[in-house]
Amino acid sequence: MNLPYFIARRVALSGSRSLSRLIIRIAVVAVALSLTVMIIASAVITGFKHQIGEKIFGFWGHIHITSAQVNRTTGEASPIELNQPFYPGLEALEPIAYLETNELAGFELPFERKVETHGAIRHIQAFALKPGIIKTKSEIEGIILKGVGEDFDWSFFNQYLEEGAQLDLSGDSLATDGVIISRQTANRLQLGIGDRLIFSFVQDGDLYPRRFTVRGIYKTGLEEYDRKFALVDIRKARELLGWEDWQIGGFEVFIDDLRDLDILTEYIYQEELPASLYCESIREKFPAIFEWLALQDVNEIVILVLMVVVALINMVTALMILILERTNMIGTLKALGMTNWGIRSIFLYHAAYITMTGLFWGNLIGISFCLLQQHFGLIRLSEENYYLSVAPVELSAWTLMLLNLGALLVIMLFLTIPSWLVSRISPVKAIRFK
Repeated sequence: MNLPYFIARRVALSGSRSLSRLIIRIAVVAVALSLTVMIIASAVITGFKHQIGEKIFGFWGHIHITSAQVNRTTGEASPIELNQPFYPGLEALEPIAYLETNELAGFELPFERKVETHGAIRHIQAFALKPGIIKTKSEIEGIILKGVGEDFDWSFFNQYLEEGAQLDLSGDSLATDGVIISRQTANRLQLGIGDRLIFSFVQDGDLYPRRFTVRGIYKTGLEEYDRKFALVDIRKARELLGWEDWQIGGFEVFIDDLRDLDILTEYIYQEELPASLYCESIREKFPAIFEWLALQDVNEIVILVLMVVVALINMVTALMILILERTNMIGTLKALGMTNWGIRSIFLYHAAYITMTGLFWGNLIGISFCLLQQHFGLIRLSEENYYLSVAPVELSAWTLMLLNLGALLVIMLFLTIPSWLVSRISPVKAIRFK
């Protein structure tokens, strides 16, 4: 029989004095609120990073393959050949094995282990870019036409297509003059489905106009990119660029697992590409937005640490009051021969009960709020500033388990310090204490 646990249960279930009852309730509320905030913060930051990343990767791909001679920007590219040994063969690539080095406290360990990537290449598609100016009867705006072909993966883009339909890119038809513009561009230029616009570009010092018809309007929420890009038939982009049918601007590569991004980028560059081509990950191409997303990890750590500290302060206070209020019981148990650690265990069991009660309510409130946000979108965001119109939440069973176990272990570990007060209580004085 576990005597300390038995006594702790009886103490917890028995009526408490008014002061200790109030302190225990405050401690339960503190633990519950701390865990609630940790669950919500973790779910929102995880969802935020995932959705923003998915938008960027879905629009641009994970890896870009272009000419080695072009400047590493999103401007007009030098042409490369469509017929490449790796196209579309990269899609059949199996997970690759590589040697992984391990680090400990920032120091690289002197051994490596052989591991495999979590996935491989999901899709590869060709593109071409042509910058110019869109002109209507009353407005003018700079834009980049992104030419896409039959291999374009519409599964991502269709979810952001608000009006109209996708372009007809079949090889049996002539190059379409349709264009898909962003909602931001459509609003500024007052354009709708079926409207005509003039796209003008400079070549050899002369200005050349071309007519397009709006076939669709999309909105990803990435305002910085929405206002810059429109989709057209890649054959039309070739005409504007003066390229041959076998020339393109580059390839976009989509991978299965983001954790493999750096490894697969290096593998493609070293093993698959000829010397005339270059590849870079989307993180290298647009570093600013990914640095901004990385800052969210710092925010998450700060929030988690602050919430654990709040719960710790309240639980330490509650435990010390419980010990002081049970001085007579401590003296009696010592007189009967119970060890200091046995008595300390009684209060630690009691503290664990209080902590787990708080964790229960914290889980209930935190998970309920996240589910309500998922289904009803209670918290709205400014899409111009946050790229999303609704605060995203992404619950993970592993994250919930780690938050609960981590909070419980940290709190109980620190509570062993104030429980040391038990060993300082004299049995004679404690029994006489009133």
